[in-house]
Amino acid sequence: MKFKKIIILILFVFFFYFFFNLRKPPERITFGVVFSQKHSQLLGLNWKENYLAILDDLGVKNVKIVTHWDLLEPEKEKFNFEDLDWQIAEAEKRGAKIILVLGMKTGRWPECHIPHWVEIQNSKFKSQDELLEYLKKVITKYREKEAILAWQIENEPFFPFGECPKIEEDFVKKEIELVKSLDPKRPIIFADSGEFSFWIKAARLGEIVSATLHRKVYFKEIGKYISYPFPPFYYWIKARMIEKFFGKKVIVGELQAEPWCKNLLYNCDLTEQKLTMDLEKFKKNVEFAKKTGLDTFYFWGVEWWYWLKEKQNQPEIWEEAKNLFQ
Repeated sequence: MKFKKIIILILFVFFFYFFFNLRKPPERITFGVVFSQKHSQLLGLNWKENYLAILDDLGVKNVKIVTHWDLLEPEKEKFNFEDLDWQIAEAEKRGAKIILVLGMKTGRWPECHIPHWVEIQNSKFKSQDELLEYLKKVITKYREKEAILAWQIENEPFFPFGECPKIEEDFVKKEIELVKSLDPKRPIIFADSGEFSFWIKAARLGEIVSATLHRKVYFKEIGKYISYPFPPFYYWIKARMIEKFFGKKVIVGELQAEPWCKNLLYNCDLTEQKLTMDLEKFKKNVEFAKKTGLDTFYFWGVEWWYWLKEKQNQPEIWEEAKNLFQ
């Protein structure tokens, strides 16, 4: 079924390619990074040193911070905001802007980071009120922070990836409505698969559409590493449609810049890692991204760059990335 969908998408791309004007490169491209405290820790890093190096050594001014519900509310109604307070404060000191990702599915395996006390039965999420209260607490606490550029509610909630209970569209609408009622000024970002979606639902739910852009991955359905066949104009055409018919901006909120292994990255040796990401693949992904005609990209993998530099004495990708931020 997935391969049939891929064929339909490819045919769609080639059909519309001949009916749209050729894409024009943007006048200015903005690069940012996605940061997860938990992911940094699982790589064996000092996550605070990692975060400060991103801001100070790389010179990053746009950070998408992936929050995890189980870290912020480890016990019911007992919140731990100390680490997130610190991340936001350090970004503010340096004039950096933040997209804050909130919800139960926010990214990084297992994708849904649900506290142990939350009720789940038969793969159904039974704690909607608790999640809404959690969102209310977080938004109320941070809505006065000037560093926060936008809220992203959930991460690809309707894409079947990760160890998650089913997330209903009606409930996601409730989340968005709550956030907008608490902070009507900031835009809501809604994320969707860049490869396997037309982004229509994302455009209906969010004010900004965020898509993924992955190039070489391990495809577990066939047990092989594959390079996605989609050309740059595949993303450009879909973005133009969203802009034309919905009036929504499209960004790439997850540009592949780390390996995609059979197993989790923490259990993947360097030889296997280089099958899907190394310095040359990083450079090619950047050039590919520029050819899409989009103007905003957040790299997925900055923690891994730091791990290579600090733990493997391989700073090449880190140093190459500096050229994009400075």
